[in-house]
Amino acid sequence: MDGNTVEASAGTSIDGTSIDAQLVRRAQAGETLAFEQIMRRFNRRLFRVAYSITKDVDEAEDVVQEAYVRAFTAIGDLIDATRLSTWLVTIAVNEARGRLRRGQRYLPLDDADRQEDADGETEPMPMFTVPATSPEHLAHSSELRRILEAAIDALPASFRTVFMLRAVEQLSVDETAECLGIPAATVKTRFHRARTQLRRALEAQSRDLMPELYPFDGTRCDRIIAQVRMRLGLAPP
Repeated sequence: MDGNTVEASAGTSIDGTSIDAQLVRRAQAGETLAFEQIMRRFNRRLFRVAYSITKDVDEAEDVVQEAYVRAFTAIGDLIDATRLSTWLVTIAVNEARGRLRRGQRYLPLDDADRQEDADGETEPMPMFTVPATSPEHLAHSSELRRILEAAIDALPASFRTVFMLRAVEQLSVDETAECLGIPAATVKTRFHRARTQLRRALEAQSRDLMPELYPFDGTRCDRIIAQVRMRLGLAPP
């Protein structure tokens, strides 16, 4: 993705018109720069949702590119410009699903979870594995992010995409439901279950690391011992 990607937000211009509506109007008038601004505005959102379905970085990038091509050719058909985000995400979702279907790896995101019983509750699902790492590496935010991303990747497909749109992209329940073509109640249920599975996985990871927190050996230990010996007037060992 372009490093200059602009975050999508519900901004409003001075005249009260939404930024999305302005960009759509300009793009519909044939202004290619406006469509480039649209791409920069929604690049990360579309990539995230595409990746949540394909779980492949290269494939997700291809999905985003194809989604933009389709959007560019159909921008004139978008009547409600304020729904630009939902429109683009829906195009990306459909493109990603289609690629998985053609690759015979398709898992319909709108199907009921196969583990759901008659009462609407799920049977316990296998705990997914978060990659092991050393306590030292966990001190770095990049490593923490990697662990969280791995935990999200390990969610079932139907949960993962809902979680990506609701928690990561912070879309509303109704927006997520519209993008994925599923009922709002299903969005709520899958989001709750996704958070539950993530919490369990991260808690398990934390339990394994608790005994290793705040290590007191190595340089820190040697430094304190040296300072105490110096203050006590003891000879170096």
